[in-house]
Amino acid sequence: MIKRQIPNFITLLNLLAGSIASVFAVQGDLSTATLFVAIGIFFDFFDGLAARALDVKSEMGLQLDSLADMVTSGLVPGIVMCQLLSRSLNSSSALVFLSPDTNWMVFIGLIITLGSAYRLAKFNIDERQTDSFIGLPTPANALLILSLGLILEYHPESFTTPWIENTYVLIFVSILSVLLLNAEIKLFALKFKNLNVKENWFRYFIVVFSIITIIWLQFVAIPIIIFVYLLLSIVTSGLQSQQNK
Repeated sequence: MIKRQIPNFITLLNLLAGSIASVFAVQGDLSTATLFVAIGIFFDFFDGLAARALDVKSEMGLQLDSLADMVTSGLVPGIVMCQLLSRSLNSSSALVFLSPDTNWMVFIGLIITLGSAYRLAKFNIDERQTDSFIGLPTPANALLILSLGLILEYHPESFTTPWIENTYVLIFVSILSVLLLNAEIKLFALKFKNLNVKENWFRYFIVVFSIITIIWLQFVAIPIIIFVYLLLSIVTSGLQSQQNK
């Protein structure tokens, strides 16, 4: 009985981390919010591993995992985008929610939360997503959105900063992220069934590319890595389709 609850406990740690991240995001502390989202994603990765290792996968665990992801990788990036929009509109330090002076445009960021909810619901009933993903996974999308705040804080001199400070660019990114979350695009998962280089070259490439780019560009690397991941997935999916003909 206790063994069956271990993966669920790990999932609840994901939810706890996401809930703490939400509080910091509302307060405008985007760095700490990102830290707890990263912790939550770490637990999200290991709850599935624990369930498979202990052979205790369950329908309840699947639903609980989605509920936790909805907070960590759905609600938090939506709030963070609201904060970024508020800063772009007001040049203030943080958004004070429900203030009489709040510009309604800041809440456009919450479409990320809605898109994430739809993505997670589709994932639970889509039998195609066992070895790959259809659409951008919510944790990857969350890291993409949260990286924008980190770039502003730690790399204000970056060439990307003027774009991130532009309200209309942020609205475009919000809409784009919703489309990517729910697009019918087949994306490979970073699950190595074996160490064969020929079968996993694209996985090895994205891992090595990510390490090198993060060392070189730090937080600026995150949007670049996700873009390369999307592009590489499209290329590999096309190559596999040709081989199957």
